[in-house]
Amino acid sequence: MTNLISVSRLKRRLENHLNNTVIVDVRFELDDHDVGRRMYLKNHLPEAVYLDLHKDLSGRVEKHGGSHPLPDFKLFASKIGNIGIDKNTTVVIYDQGNEMFAARLWWLLETIGHERVYILEGGYNRWVEEGNEVTEKLPSLKAKKYQAEINSNRILDMQEVKDKMKTNSAVLIDSRARERYLGEWEPLYSKAGHIPGAKNYYWKDVLSDDGIWRKGEALQDHFASLSKEDEIIVSCGSGVSACPNILALKAAGFTNIKLYPGSFSDWISYDENEIDLEEN
Repeated sequence: MTNLISVSRLKRRLENHLNNTVIVDVRFELDDHDVGRRMYLKNHLPEAVYLDLHKDLSGRVEKHGGSHPLPDFKLFASKIGNIGIDKNTTVVIYDQGNEMFAARLWWLLETIGHERVYILEGGYNRWVEEGNEVTEKLPSLKAKKYQAEINSNRILDMQEVKDKMKTNSAVLIDSRARERYLGEWEPLYSKAGHIPGAKNYYWKDVLSDDGIWRKGEALQDHFASLSKEDEIIVSCGSGVSACPNILALKAAGFTNIKLYPGSFSDWISYDENEIDLEEN
């Protein structure tokens, strides 16, 4: 998993005062949108800056586009620059543990052309468990200009997904929990089930029982039923929990991976779209 960084490696980086490193805290809770920011203000890794899922990593919710639409990429690049990131910056992102929000920022940064971006394995929890310092002190930021190079080929809209499913020209993954995929339980949306043809790969299954990212053979086995020759479209409820699956697919050697950002919440915003309750 080349996009992961260990606590010990990050600690050495900080101790050696390596320049041009920005640490980003993206802790968040879907059922209480202010929790992450409150946690950050109470304690965070030294020099970390906070980015909010709704305010920074998503755009405005409208009739279509899903409940966490992608941000305007020019505005996002401006925000990234304002916290001190340019193309030469090494970015380290952390969540509470190994959660989905860090992967969302990783995906956004890769999509605007950033290369040196890592997720802290184990997140804030692992950092603290290993006895490392946290602080309430806010960092001083030096704004930079970020020159985004947006790769729109990584993104598909609803109609493109629909067309590809009709022609069987791609494999669609639904990253939500199995109960939600089958429509047995739906806590967030007015309709339950999944996009017809989607296969269920729950995003948390890319983590081992102790919450660590699967690697090597374990990751290959997890995705063994998928072909690396196929185009893989990854979805979820709103384009957030799809991102850990994209990270894991990339680590497993898949190269033709797309995100359907609107995902199920966008799909059901079109009354004519069918919903499936059977496993594919």
